[in-house]
Amino acid sequence: MKAELAQAFPQELRQLGGELPDVLLSYQQRLLASTALHQVTICEKSRRIGMTWAIAADAVLSAGSARSAGGMDVLYIGYNLDMAREFIDTAAMWAKAFLPAASEVEEFLFKDQDEAGADRDIQAFRISFGSGFDIVALTSKPRSLRGRQGYLIFDEAAFHDDLAGMMKAGLAFLMWGGKILVISTHDGEANPFNGLVTDARSGRKPFKVLRVTFDEAIADGLYERVALMMKARGQEIADKEMWISEIRAFYGDDAEEELDAIPAQGSGVALGRAMIEARSDPDIPVLRWTVPDSFARQPEHIRVAECADWLEQMVRLHLDRLLPDADSVFGQGFARYADLSVLWPLQILKNMKRLPPFIIEMGNVPFAQQKQILFYVVRRLPRFRAGALDAGGNGSYLAEAAAQEFGFDRIEQVKFSEQWYRDEMPKFIAAFEDDDTTVPRDRDIINDHASLRKIKGVIKVPDLRVQDTKDKNRKRHGDSAIAHALAYYASLMDVVPMEFQSLGTARPSSAIGDFLGGAGGGRGGYGDYFGG
Repeated sequence: MKAELAQAFPQELRQLGGELPDVLLSYQQRLLASTALHQVTICEKSRRIGMTWAIAADAVLSAGSARSAGGMDVLYIGYNLDMAREFIDTAAMWAKAFLPAASEVEEFLFKDQDEAGADRDIQAFRISFGSGFDIVALTSKPRSLRGRQGYLIFDEAAFHDDLAGMMKAGLAFLMWGGKILVISTHDGEANPFNGLVTDARSGRKPFKVLRVTFDEAIADGLYERVALMMKARGQEIADKEMWISEIRAFYGDDAEEELDAIPAQGSGVALGRAMIEARSDPDIPVLRWTVPDSFARQPEHIRVAECADWLEQMVRLHLDRLLPDADSVFGQGFARYADLSVLWPLQILKNMKRLPPFIIEMGNVPFAQQKQILFYVVRRLPRFRAGALDAGGNGSYLAEAAAQEFGFDRIEQVKFSEQWYRDEMPKFIAAFEDDDTTVPRDRDIINDHASLRKIKGVIKVPDLRVQDTKDKNRKRHGDSAIAHALAYYASLMDVVPMEFQSLGTARPSSAIGDFLGGAGGGRGGYGDYFGG
């Protein structure tokens, strides 16, 4: 098969001799893998990375296969004649490499109807295969998609006049085992294509999102492929860094949108204050414990005892009020000195709304006592399902300890990245929009959530701290919003709930015993631990 695939390279390149590289680069292969696995793939991409080459190969593989092997008709829709012609020419090249018996490109008129229902003709191109299937490339949007089946490709979808209408009609393809690929560079944050990407990322639409930026394509070998093709044609290319700089300079201020797949005007408030306040509840308590620097220098038994007293006096009452038949999860954003550690439990109600029974904020609390508080709370969560903790920096200690205690399959150790924010924060924002989550009616909590910003298309907390309204010596950095987002992320984990079972009187029942004896009550009590 590799010899046949090599025919896809221009003759000039094959004549150079030597070992030819893979015909498709890694990101192009990922696109084909996604369309093979998912009925609907949404691909946001950079310009000039060769995606037409990849989707044309996908089209030929689909139309050239027998029905028993997943073969089907392919309908390609570009927004102008040049796009349709370029695509069909590339598909014809692939067809000659894969399936020499495929027909030549045929130009014909595609029968369609206008908005009034009157017949009209659309200029189109077709390649027919021995499998009985065709690739059809259209020059304009058809209205008669409902009468067709197969694999539907919307190319540069952001620039179509009625993407929503075409998607609505195209989804009928899925009823008969078809599939859809929507692929495009961005054209503004308000564009329907960006709305489609956002809906898919938030979970409102069950579509797979694939994102390929110019830098990612470079990392996968785009420059080397361009250099190889130019060498075959006897042309020179600038060195890699200069070539990249020239491409970025060409796009100038539009580079973020055209190359980095960031929709224009992609910075701004992610959650409006009115929305947050509408989702707030005055009956949800915020339990705050801040200790002085001297606390960390106290003997261990003093720190353990003081923390235990606080838990029994301030937290136990609220734990006793938890709904026994609701699944429970939690999220925790970690901090030790400058910011706050926030523990955000959630109970999932029968209507799937996520309700926090209380929030715990810890200021300047030592590592050991943060662990003491976390374990105390989690062991008392009814039908505990999952938790997610910030595992970056010093937070890795607490995240790993929680995973060791409650199970690596239940505890997600999250190391924040651009991709995590890109994938998970749209779902979190959608939970507010759909009234599926709640926050305490607390000024600092609301301020934390209002601080979320869309920065270059990604929702995160900006590098800006604001004054805590209750502690003049402390500034906040969206601490509770991050804990809430982690808790919501944990609520989406596919894990079966569990109950903690007592092992009898040997298990300590107090907050001190919890900390010293562990979940199974390995020690007899306070005196045993300290050798008393």
